[in-house]
Amino acid sequence: MPWPAPVVTAVSGVLGDTDQGLTRTEIGQLLAAVRVPEVEGGNKRERLAGALLAQQARQQASNCVIAFITAAMAPVRYARQPHTFSRRQDDLNEVLVHVGLRVNDEGKLAKGPAAATLSEAARHASSLRAELRRRCTHPEVLRYCTLEILAKNPFHASLEAVKSVADRLRTLTGEGLDGARLVDTVLMPGRGTARVAINANATGPELDEQKGLANLVKGLFSMYRNPAAHEPRLHRTVTDEELLELLTTLSMVHRRLDGAYVTP
Repeated sequence: MPWPAPVVTAVSGVLGDTDQGLTRTEIGQLLAAVRVPEVEGGNKRERLAGALLAQQARQQASNCVIAFITAAMAPVRYARQPHTFSRRQDDLNEVLVHVGLRVNDEGKLAKGPAAATLSEAARHASSLRAELRRRCTHPEVLRYCTLEILAKNPFHASLEAVKSVADRLRTLTGEGLDGARLVDTVLMPGRGTARVAINANATGPELDEQKGLANLVKGLFSMYRNPAAHEPRLHRTVTDEELLELLTTLSMVHRRLDGAYVTP
């Protein structure tokens, strides 16, 4: 079944964006790879949309659009640009919510939250995502909670977003711990330098800064992970404003981890 023209056009807008999208050459190569004839005229977005809409009309199916997205989002293309993959994945998912699909971490289409073209949920997701982009939210945060944001579910978005820090600490160190035990083991300085150190851990102020980050992370776990895991959503409300503040704080944590020194 063909996708609505506005959805195909919006997908083309993401992948053919003037600054952040595929190059003209890449679009041509990918269209050839999925056997979609190119069309003449217009900018990158218009040419891509025209080609996909024409092929979709000929086939009376959305297969060509799905094939193009899958080819464009193949993870191997982003081996040296993981943040580009995350950004395009998020932007595509904001569009694909209208057809009940999403791009997963393997670059393939999977079932996702559905919304009507002009539904309140879709408008909510767009406005919230726009504010997160304005705040330059760290890609690692968005990678964990974009689907929950699109589904208008700040309660579970907060839970998934906080998990991003624990998961990253485990990835950096190879530890299998969780929660406060994980933080104490890898982020809290003991008798020496912390295993994940955000500074040299050599002076009093540096140790205070390191301990402050560790205590902040433990506090976020206590505030959001533990209640969210054990309380029904009925008894724990997370507003949009609180979610934005939480994601901004988590972005700061991830940025400190970006430049951390890791001891195996």
